[in-house]
Amino acid sequence: MTAIFNSEGKVVIGDVVCTICDIGCQLKAESVDGVVTKVRPHDHPMLRKNVCYKGTAAPHIHNHADRLRVPLKRVGERGEDRWEEISYEQAMDEIAERLQAVVDQYGPEAFAASTSGWNTQTTHGCDRRFMNALGSPNWISGVSLCAGNTAAVNKLTYGWFPMPDFGNTKCIVLFGHNPRKHSWTPIYNSINGARANGAKVIVIDPRVSDQAETADLHLRITSGTDAVLCFGWLNVIITEELYDKDFVENWTVGFEELKERVSEFPLDRVEEITGIPRDLIVESARMYATAESAVIPWTPITDMQLNSTSAIRLHSILRALTGNLDVIGGEMLGGFNPDYIPESKLQLHELLSDEQKGKQLGSDLHPAYTYRAQEMLKEATKRAHGYEYADIVMGCYMANPSAVFRAMESGDPYPVKAFFTLGNNTLLSYPNQHRIHRALMNQDLIVAHEIFMTPTAMLADYVLPGDVFTERNHVADSWSWSTRLTLSQKVANPPAEGSSTYQFWYDLAHRMGFGEYFPWDTLEEVLDHRLSPSGMSFEEFEKVAHMRAQEPEYRSYEKAGFGTPSGKVELYSSVLEELGFDPLPYYREAPQPSADYPYRVFTGVREDSFFQTGQRQIKVLRKRTPVPRFFIHPEDAERDGLSDGDWAVLETQTGQVQAMVSVQDSMKSGHLRVPHGWWYPEMREEGSELSGAFISSDAVLCPDEPEDLDYEQGIPHFKGFPGRLRRIDGPPVGIDPEMLDLL
Repeated sequence: MTAIFNSEGKVVIGDVVCTICDIGCQLKAESVDGVVTKVRPHDHPMLRKNVCYKGTAAPHIHNHADRLRVPLKRVGERGEDRWEEISYEQAMDEIAERLQAVVDQYGPEAFAASTSGWNTQTTHGCDRRFMNALGSPNWISGVSLCAGNTAAVNKLTYGWFPMPDFGNTKCIVLFGHNPRKHSWTPIYNSINGARANGAKVIVIDPRVSDQAETADLHLRITSGTDAVLCFGWLNVIITEELYDKDFVENWTVGFEELKERVSEFPLDRVEEITGIPRDLIVESARMYATAESAVIPWTPITDMQLNSTSAIRLHSILRALTGNLDVIGGEMLGGFNPDYIPESKLQLHELLSDEQKGKQLGSDLHPAYTYRAQEMLKEATKRAHGYEYADIVMGCYMANPSAVFRAMESGDPYPVKAFFTLGNNTLLSYPNQHRIHRALMNQDLIVAHEIFMTPTAMLADYVLPGDVFTERNHVADSWSWSTRLTLSQKVANPPAEGSSTYQFWYDLAHRMGFGEYFPWDTLEEVLDHRLSPSGMSFEEFEKVAHMRAQEPEYRSYEKAGFGTPSGKVELYSSVLEELGFDPLPYYREAPQPSADYPYRVFTGVREDSFFQTGQRQIKVLRKRTPVPRFFIHPEDAERDGLSDGDWAVLETQTGQVQAMVSVQDSMKSGHLRVPHGWWYPEMREEGSELSGAFISSDAVLCPDEPEDLDYEQGIPHFKGFPGRLRRIDGPPVGIDPEMLDLL
């Protein structure tokens, strides 16, 4: 609804979509004299519980004393953290000149960018629009490791990334996913609502997580063996004929081939590999397959394994075989909202020539979410969904991050010499942090667009201040995942020298000679354009609703088929076969623990107080989680001579990090949990290298050599790689004493 002003015009109350994390909760925000003062739950009864303490802390984030407010230009050596203030116009002039010099010398493919949908991002499709107009295929994002890669693999199987119908389902399967009151809050509330309506919950997790404590069944799986459990479930479902025979016969291809592959996984083998008792495998498979309806929601756990592609495909196959695809209480295929131009169209993929698409880094070895694979779905996507490109959750048509950093470091297969990072703390966001550091140090130009001085920004040549969600108008479209459109209104003012990401790309494009692709002078004009199919402007949209969505259309595939080459669910993938990969899911054993490295380390785990690498400087949040912690089982603590509260070093074949030890019965013996994204903003004043970026960051630990990556997508193995732990005398030097006093 229209933002409300008080009688004096000084207080503003509006609908906002929080972008502190990836969920995008709609909240209410209040400002006084152009400064946000409060973020609170929404008034709508369906939205009142959808708020976490990160969302309510938004004023502390947006008004923080350390927030970037003016453009900065590096004056010392790269990484020295020495700057001079310059105007926005000077910064953009120099950035355009230096980027053009890189393009002239090396070609447009020598430019790469890493962006995210959080914090500073506005109209995400304009990132790709700029790069496609320039001629670079080398865009990457953290969604390559989280949801985006799942979207790309789901497209290979049935042409879309489905969304669970929590409101009507009778069974929920959580593969390592642990939504809580202050993390994935709407999902947590949806699960509770489903439980109240009689839904059963199955949790597959080596830990006794919050969700596991209340689950109907808890399967304490060995980390990284999710694909094998899925094979076990399929064994039960096929053997006992619990699958939807009509759907399999009429709407799938490759069932007989799949059946043969499943036979390679008898339940005794599944039990041995997963560590789950045979009887529990059978019971859980039956509970899922015989439920009136069931969902397997997306999970970041399956995204991040050596067998990611196979595990994700197996989730897709389970949904299809059990008749839970595009039905009430199952997984909804959705599609594009006909009243809104999607980001996929805004990106202008057609501007990028086939020659440049062929240069996309990683497409030779790991093509599954690159142009090479996804272009094979163009015709099918248009037939089923109306557009040739479906960049769902930003996860399709992107370069492989490990390949990009390798090229930045070594020049192989060609040099990459200019790198932009927008709302993405790149150094800590991908595996093998030391390689990323070397890659960044080898650049001719680095530009960061951020709200805080992150370790990555410290390596930049130019740092530009961005805006935040209370400081811009926006229409959130759920990352093109569903048809829901959610209103977000500007209630506060950004820094005078700050810019939205749209403004940044607009200004850069006009300086570099292709401004015709950015004809809209303001972000509101972009929103007017995207809403044009509805016949409404943004101003009109904000007057009529805080949220709009299309009515679900069940079994939509009956009209135009699935968005696959065959028009059916491809249990046997024609695209993977054409690319030279196994067309069926499989299991590949990961490196195992040993006497020297006895732990199965799993990382990428968020803490409720923070999202990804953000918010460590926000005191009201940091006090909840003052320092990073390794979680281990009491048996492992006793073996290694460790006690709760000790500090320790975790070593892997790739690197080592420090954290405090937390001994917990909830952990599975032999497993070690590492939190994600730790650095120490307070160490900047102490002169610590890049604010302690290498001390506790899980990205230091994770390998990214070809043998360590998922074949089809190049996804690193974050779930169960070997590590060892040893005690040290105390915490790292430079941690805020106030935080240590809280322990």
